[in-house]
Amino acid sequence: MLDDKKLTDFVYAMHEDKKGFSQSFDIIFAFKDLNLKNPSDQIEFFATLPHNPGKKTAICALVGPEMIDDAKVAVDLALPQVEFEKMDKKAVRKIARQYDYFLGQANIMPKIAASFGRVLGPRGKMPNPKAGCIIPPKAPLKPIVERLQRTVKVSAKKAPTAAVRVGTQGIPAGHVIENIRNLYEQLIHQLPKEENNIKAVYLKVTMGHPVRLK
Repeated sequence: MLDDKKLTDFVYAMHEDKKGFSQSFDIIFAFKDLNLKNPSDQIEFFATLPHNPGKKTAICALVGPEMIDDAKVAVDLALPQVEFEKMDKKAVRKIARQYDYFLGQANIMPKIAASFGRVLGPRGKMPNPKAGCIIPPKAPLKPIVERLQRTVKVSAKKAPTAAVRVGTQGIPAGHVIENIRNLYEQLIHQLPKEENNIKAVYLKVTMGHPVRLK
């Protein structure tokens, strides 16, 4: 269990400690008893938090003609198949830097992989079914986009640690605390030995020192 008093005291104290800009709250997990050379022990999951962590998530949709009109309204960038198939690697790299999540229309995923796989794959940004980013044709995009604004990725594949932004000083302190509690509960159920796989948990703000919560 997390030290709830430390969590609450730290978040409220840091929420008032302004530095001229809105600092982020980052939670850091240290894991134990995981063999990361074994893919089944590697951690990668997407958690939907109760509150937006305070920074807009940029979303690009890669779609066919039947979804392009809806995508233009719902996401930050809508790329139709006819356009992205003509893009060179430089253009793909630029888009990869600009967007956090990529939605992919399910029935054209082979085309998406051919055009974007070599760039998005190493960055961990290919449309991911675990995040609900592979979408059926004509699926409503608005609820998917709204959910992704509250979605964070927890990943530990090469080293037994993961850091996740759970809020900023620009959102209510209570929302930051609820996000942390919710994320921790989701995380332990993703681990083979649940809490026994968590060595330590730290919380810090951008310009501050971490405090240990577990």
